[in-house]
Amino acid sequence: MAEAQFTAAAAEWQGLPAICLTLPGGDSALVALQGAQVLSWIRGGQEQLFLSPHAAHDGSTPIRGGIPVCFPQFNQRGPLVKHGFARTLAWQAQADGARVDGDGLRLTLRLQDNAATRAVWPHAFAAELSVWLQPTALTVNLAVTNTGDAALSFTAALHTYLRVDDVTATTLSGLEGLRYWDAVEDTHPQQQGALGFGAELDRVYPRPAQAMQLDAAGQPRLRIAQDAPWAETVVWNPGPELCARLADMPADGYRHMLCVEAAAIDTPVVLAPQGRWQAAQRFEHLAASTAAQSGA
Repeated sequence: MAEAQFTAAAAEWQGLPAICLTLPGGDSALVALQGAQVLSWIRGGQEQLFLSPHAAHDGSTPIRGGIPVCFPQFNQRGPLVKHGFARTLAWQAQADGARVDGDGLRLTLRLQDNAATRAVWPHAFAAELSVWLQPTALTVNLAVTNTGDAALSFTAALHTYLRVDDVTATTLSGLEGLRYWDAVEDTHPQQQGALGFGAELDRVYPRPAQAMQLDAAGQPRLRIAQDAPWAETVVWNPGPELCARLADMPADGYRHMLCVEAAAIDTPVVLAPQGRWQAAQRFEHLAASTAAQSGA
């Protein structure tokens, strides 16, 4: 394949600046500069991420869907705005833009502290979000460097919204045997079997050592792997009642999405001056015929 067939082009989503990555085979990813947020991943002509048709696009409100970057705070676990400020700020593309990396394209966006961030979080930092699009796979890597002269601590997550045809016919395996926090019931049971969905579900698991697998209507769909620096895996679906109360979601939106998030939240990451932390989440599309041949 000629390198010229790999393209990275300026684009727009609902009037917001973005970058579109396209591979020779036609697979693509769309990344908004707001929040360095992956909004779309198309594999084999099929969208793999959920983006709410009611998502805000005013340039300052969080965008519902895709892969939001939660930093330097997860949810409301601290004094900052919910999920931190990184997902509403404009990130900058690196000087070399997107580059060919193996059989794919890699795009790196950067966010560093400024007067506005220091007013609410008094730390010097540099964050980088790398998006690596390959045939059959998407890898998103978050890196944080402490550029100041004092230690800093943060929590973070890649709040990935996966698109599914029907969440009630979807299962997630790979978390069996793990004891988790059920945020809906405020209990700590042990996972028995694969997860099924339909009612509101909000759970925090220890990150599994092995990859997880998402199956749709009994067919393998995605393999999901998270690097060891991520400490937790969050699984979330609002269910029908909560979804109906979310202004930026259609009432039946819960049926077409499932969040499987790579997270570092229960114990904050602490970085010494000039320290660096990074962790990735990788999604591999599974062809049903290939999985069947392998005995999956």
